[in-house]
Amino acid sequence: MSPRSRNSSSGDPARDGHTTPDEVSAIFDGMLQHARELLAVRSPLDAELIVSEILGSWWGHRLPDGDVEEVIGEALVDHARAAATPAALALLTGMAYMGTPRQAAKAERAALELMAGGVPRPGWADRVGMVEPEGCFVSRDVYGDQDSIICTYTYGGAERHALVIVVDRTKAGAVLPSGDPFASAAPAAPPVSGMVRDAWVSSRVDALLDRCRRDGRDNPLMRFEELDLRDTAALLRSALELTDGIDDPPVNDTFGTYHAFVRARVDILPPGGRLPQPPVYGRDRRATIAARFLASDEAEELSDLSAASRCVDRIIDYGCTHDFGRPLRVSPVKCEMFLLDWLPRKVLLSPSEQEAVPHVLGAWVRWAGRRTGLPEEGIRATLDALWDATAKFADAYRDPAAFGLDRDLVKRLLPDGDLEALPRRAFAMPFLSGTHRRSGRHGFIDLSKLDPSDPDDRRAILEFEHPGADEAHLDAHERLAARLWDGRPPQLWTTAQALLDVGYERHEILHRLIAVLDRFGHAPEALRDALRVLRHEPPPE
Repeated sequence: MSPRSRNSSSGDPARDGHTTPDEVSAIFDGMLQHARELLAVRSPLDAELIVSEILGSWWGHRLPDGDVEEVIGEALVDHARAAATPAALALLTGMAYMGTPRQAAKAERAALELMAGGVPRPGWADRVGMVEPEGCFVSRDVYGDQDSIICTYTYGGAERHALVIVVDRTKAGAVLPSGDPFASAAPAAPPVSGMVRDAWVSSRVDALLDRCRRDGRDNPLMRFEELDLRDTAALLRSALELTDGIDDPPVNDTFGTYHAFVRARVDILPPGGRLPQPPVYGRDRRATIAARFLASDEAEELSDLSAASRCVDRIIDYGCTHDFGRPLRVSPVKCEMFLLDWLPRKVLLSPSEQEAVPHVLGAWVRWAGRRTGLPEEGIRATLDALWDATAKFADAYRDPAAFGLDRDLVKRLLPDGDLEALPRRAFAMPFLSGTHRRSGRHGFIDLSKLDPSDPDDRRAILEFEHPGADEAHLDAHERLAARLWDGRPPQLWTTAQALLDVGYERHEILHRLIAVLDRFGHAPEALRDALRVLRHEPPPE
């Protein structure tokens, strides 16, 4: 059985934060009506997939005032217990296995209560969750972009089935914490995991495995191998954690319907596995890699070595920080993301660097691909993708100066070349020209000569913006400006944008952010929660 898309479920109580109690009750009634399908199936596998689909109707949504699994999932348990119908008992039986730990415990108690009251159990109830792992395999591309993890299970030797989980290793930048990659000589490396992008179930296990074996044997760009169950569990738990930890994850449209099923199946894999860790690339090691590349035969024909040196530093930094610590990995997808997505958003390139970067990247593909043992077919395919992307690079990359912004002003706001930071820093420090007399001092200060990245100069700029303010008030604005400048945490700027969108004035937004920082700035989790609540405040009247 293949569950329907979550968009076709009977209702989604998490879509509207203003849903009335009667509307919520009607939504839950629709879910119980959907649960009647559980009375018509005999297979515990089919039952688990139906329950997973129902639980998936709210997966991935965020509530401003609580955990959606508690607010919606546990409320559904209460509603089912009050309904006391066979369909309600069937849903509770499935939730006792498929739900979160809190939902499962609550659903089990409610199911026992309904059974004690004489509500009949479904025929599959004794077998739901009585599943054992059989084996784990992976079908992966030689680039390291994507793995299809195949885990096979049986119910006591019967109803053999395979769960296929697609792990994408190209989306690290969306989920890894931001920060200075050179913060220490040996920064902690992220685990070689990835995020779950898709999942599905197949009962044609032998045909699936045979096809993957043929691909691994006949296709030079594919590999197929068996995995250790414990290591697979560690990898999948990490990948699920990454997926669950971001807002609006880039998953397949139907993934929500399988999420509870995937979580339950991963939980029964044996613990104790180890997630491989990539090598650590500190400043010196990165510089050594760059030097070896620039001295290689592949880099010999690069005409502007100064620009090439700066470009290869960007390539290495991207691989270390945004590709799970894999600077030497090359692939068609990675080249396209670097050239058409990351550079245009993140880096202010000089004209010479803009001209050089595609050629440097091409030489890097040949050099790094051969060093890592990438087949020649893979190198050629990566170069083909690179040259296709090069034709689009000029359109994708937009120098801020091309939009009429003063280049000197842009350089002052982006001394690190972090193009993505431009609107955030301009919001934090909008007054970068004019003159002002510092309180208690003689003479005037030319703001156009100040460096907003320097703490002392930043203080002078803030004094200009807040004439007559006391030291405590300036200190608070300085703490906020420093966080916005660095993007710590990213939710600060996200919240500021959301408040701008609904009509708040800039200065009022600054004071709202300061109030949250003063209260929760020492506790990162509490700060993120408070900012999420602030983003959902109604617009001013």
